[in-house]
Amino acid sequence: MIEIRTIESNSTANAYFISDGRTPILIECGVRFRELQKALNFKIASLAGCLLSHEHMDHAKEAKNLIKSGIDIYTSSGTAKALGISGHRVKVIRSMKQFNIETWAVLPFDTVHDCSEPLGFLLSSGEDKILFATDTAYLTYRCAGLTHVMIECNYQADILASNVANGTVSRAQRDRLLWSHFSLDNVVNMLKANDLSKLREIYLMHLSNNNSDAAYIKRTISKITGKPVYVCGE
Repeated sequence: MIEIRTIESNSTANAYFISDGRTPILIECGVRFRELQKALNFKIASLAGCLLSHEHMDHAKEAKNLIKSGIDIYTSSGTAKALGISGHRVKVIRSMKQFNIETWAVLPFDTVHDCSEPLGFLLSSGEDKILFATDTAYLTYRCAGLTHVMIECNYQADILASNVANGTVSRAQRDRLLWSHFSLDNVVNMLKANDLSKLREIYLMHLSNNNSDAAYIKRTISKITGKPVYVCGE
């Protein structure tokens, strides 16, 4: 039985708990360590590991504290170097090289973001298959048999354009968003391009507070897919 729980999902902090009923793991650790402890009922040690997509602090702030607590961090060489973490608890992983965390099979893949070596993850356990992709401008991969999708939906093009026009968002900020984050249009295109025949749930992550309308995005994705849609952090 898959459990997906959002600890935090926004522009300042991100962390997600996932379990297949046997192996609990964390994806991202950008939430203050004390809050992570509370969210996990002070059972940090029960985690089998933490997958880390990239080094930005809203995703990786507590990597060193997790290591001190005896939790393995699975991340790319570039991310580990950028964070200054090393040692036997740091498990360096590579794009398209599958590995296991107990009952999870994990396939990392490249994403597109303004950092050292960002990754997304395809997690499989039994018949369940979870796609996790955040902080990326686009995805080039296609996946068959997805049962759960966790995908960034950071901004809507029309709202972003309006905010640039009225001065709320600078052109430099706009350009960074366009080249490093997933828009609603890209999420729609990605979902249409993938096999959704077994899809059960969609989780939308990392929505911008100023450049998105959560209710509209949720309605749009639900209408297109006919699947339950959840906005992480709501």
